[in-house]
Amino acid sequence: MNSRTLGKTGYAVSEIGLGCWQLGGDFGPLSDQTASDILRAARSLDVSFWDTADVYGGGQSEERIGAFKDKSGVLIATKIGRGPQFEGMARYTRDKVKDSLAGSIRRLGVDTLDLAQLHCIPIDVLRDGEIFTWLDDLRDAGMVRHWGASVQTVEEGMLALRADTCTAIQTIFNLFRQDAIDTLFPAAQRANVGIIARLPLASGLLSGRMSAATVFTSGDHRNYNRDGAAFYVGETFSGLPFDTGVAFADQLKHWLPTGMSLADLALRWILDQPAVSTVITGVSRPDQLKANAAASRMEPLEAALIEKLMDFYLEKVRPQVRGGI
Repeated sequence: MNSRTLGKTGYAVSEIGLGCWQLGGDFGPLSDQTASDILRAARSLDVSFWDTADVYGGGQSEERIGAFKDKSGVLIATKIGRGPQFEGMARYTRDKVKDSLAGSIRRLGVDTLDLAQLHCIPIDVLRDGEIFTWLDDLRDAGMVRHWGASVQTVEEGMLALRADTCTAIQTIFNLFRQDAIDTLFPAAQRANVGIIARLPLASGLLSGRMSAATVFTSGDHRNYNRDGAAFYVGETFSGLPFDTGVAFADQLKHWLPTGMSLADLALRWILDQPAVSTVITGVSRPDQLKANAAASRMEPLEAALIEKLMDFYLEKVRPQVRGGI
């Protein structure tokens, strides 16, 4: 597994990281044994960046990571700000942020969090900016080593970059959401801020295994939020209507380099962006992580294909994306 530096943190992180939302059972029940098998697979594959959040499974994801013993050399990043105590700008206070960090510290079984990220918090809270000062103070108090922000749009990422002490931006970035290349990524590079790419397969559209007949369970956000009924529409299928996204994915299959799957292409394309530090991929089985990790060792895509993929996005995909980009 190749590694890159996560901006000004100085941390070396694996190019392919592990998204741990499934460890909280957010896509359906996941046994303790399967969760442990996934974490063991991550260790065997040198996947050294694990991303979780306090709300994944009501803390279960953090607890399972905390109970896993073999974490030497692993950077564990968690997220705060989406729990029930945070509802609207008036509910964001220094004490609530401190309590959230304390809960993550307890569940993860650490003294200090490596990286704490604001978890897609309201844009007005980002505009206000006082929360950045609270995080600085809590860092100075020893609760966190570094802080960053997980965002939903380019604008939110740019707002977080106003803080000199922000060290990482986690953002939606994939073949169906390319806009960060033009604005957010150059700004992050100038500030030496690491980029964590999330939703690299657009909720599975870019896995190449979906069709218009694919059905999701009732508890899967790809069922109940496919049109933005529960939260930001861009989180699910990158904001594309499902049938439209499936059709676009099918078109991309015609351009696959020899020996590459659509998922390989999607992950390799992200890794070919120099601003990206790591790509977090969620899995429900260890073999999925092994397949994702292989992208780190693949050759870069040819320039002509990258240009074709950008033109496809701008001309066909982007006009269909719902929600802010």
